[in-house]
Amino acid sequence: MAAPVGPLPQLRQPSGPSQVTAEQRYWKTFKNQILIPSPTSYPVTHISCTSDVFAVTTGTRVQIFSNRTRKLVKTITRFGDVARSGELRRDGKVLVAGDDSGRMQVFDVNSRAILKTWTEHKQTVWTTKWSPTDLTTLLSASDDRTVRLWDLPSSEPTATFVGHNDYVRCANFMPGTMSNMIVSGSYDSTVKLWDPRTGNSSAVMTFKHAGPVEDVLSLPSGTTVLAAAENSVSVLDLVAARPLQMITNHQKTVTSLSLASNGQRLVTGGLEGHVKVFESTGWNVVNSTKYQSPILSVLVIPSSDSAESSDRHLAVGMQSGVLSVRTRLTGPEAAKDKAREKEMAALLGGNIGAFDAKKSKRKRRIEAASRLDLVGEGPDVVIANEPRAVKKKERPWQRDLRHGRYARALDQVLDKKSMEHSPLNTLNLLLALRHRSAMRDALEGRDEQSVQPVIAWVCSHICDPLYVSICVEVGLHLLDLYAEFVGGSAELHKGFRTLHRRVKVEVERAQVACQTGGMLESLILGVS
Repeated sequence: MAAPVGPLPQLRQPSGPSQVTAEQRYWKTFKNQILIPSPTSYPVTHISCTSDVFAVTTGTRVQIFSNRTRKLVKTITRFGDVARSGELRRDGKVLVAGDDSGRMQVFDVNSRAILKTWTEHKQTVWTTKWSPTDLTTLLSASDDRTVRLWDLPSSEPTATFVGHNDYVRCANFMPGTMSNMIVSGSYDSTVKLWDPRTGNSSAVMTFKHAGPVEDVLSLPSGTTVLAAAENSVSVLDLVAARPLQMITNHQKTVTSLSLASNGQRLVTGGLEGHVKVFESTGWNVVNSTKYQSPILSVLVIPSSDSAESSDRHLAVGMQSGVLSVRTRLTGPEAAKDKAREKEMAALLGGNIGAFDAKKSKRKRRIEAASRLDLVGEGPDVVIANEPRAVKKKERPWQRDLRHGRYARALDQVLDKKSMEHSPLNTLNLLLALRHRSAMRDALEGRDEQSVQPVIAWVCSHICDPLYVSICVEVGLHLLDLYAEFVGGSAELHKGFRTLHRRVKVEVERAQVACQTGGMLESLILGVS
């Protein structure tokens, strides 16, 4: 029995490079943005997190939000002045914060009771950080130009580091094998590395910058430090004691640094309102998002404390006092969000009725399939109820091709008034004619009017790499069949002249490309 004749498969153009990169698609999954205004309209100056909650410092209060619901859980307001750098300990039970009066306070998160108060600093305490290895060790950096190391049970600092000549606005513990060391940045345009084990207050390493240092951050390896100074971020190699690279993609001052994707991405925020994401290999920008206000703090909140945890929230604090939290949706949440977007698009497009009908039809089909479970107990044979394949309707030009009416099929796909007119349909047909050795049959026997659309199509597509092979073959057939009639027809002469001009220009371009390739090859070989 002969196999049924199917329609000619439709050609598809190569997709080419996507305009949206994988990184952009990833960061676009941070949706469902909520904007939380500050109760006192103070700027949001600091954000810290644990696996369960994240703390936001704004004005004279520290607000604690749930990671799961993004709702406010607690508010700590026991500050005599503007609070700074409310930092949660990694177990989430204790929080430390400084203020503009120079006081440092440690709070119990559950009861909001003050557990400890230090008043050693004489000016604003801008930064407080907990040690990543010791639950009772923390540091502070102040406008009194000092960096101090503290032990929670003690009333005095265990170490005081003096060496900066201006306000110290940022400091951090080093991770990994260098967790005993501290890095700090100051408005004296320096980044200093301190080692408490040396027993003295002088820095073991200093990096000079072109402007005031706003934030410092270490990569998980512990050998590379990132420092934000003015509108640039410098990548500092502690092993070689030299800067590796300068990132200058921001237009205004970079105020905050954060790591994402388990330390593989750097997220920065600037006063121009941009949050930019950099990959940590070549430090190239992979994504950028614009916010409505200057950005003072940025933090990517992971889903858990494990080393392989994924990014969950992107929290951004702004000068206007607004906290923006974008959540990355996964699994069922992402599917629901996609369905919601389709419904909204249908509503805006005015075809919500068709969308609802399609949705109801799909629901009824699923319910009907669930009711048709007619398999008895212990069946010997189960006959699958597979849906019958729907045969696609054959197009007129495909029918003419199947019946050998090649010239008529070609006229249909070349006619601009026809619904079958399409460059891909024409290419599909010409390739089928080449396969059948019927190209000449479709082109011969034409008059002056019917040959013009063929010449025009070849002239239009001979510069396209996808069409050039078939256009050359069609052009050679046209020259062979109709060259002797060019002198007697002005339209035919004009068409072949246009084709000659297009081919000449393309040949000249190919020659220039070959010359350029040869020069580049000689330069590459000379360098190597």
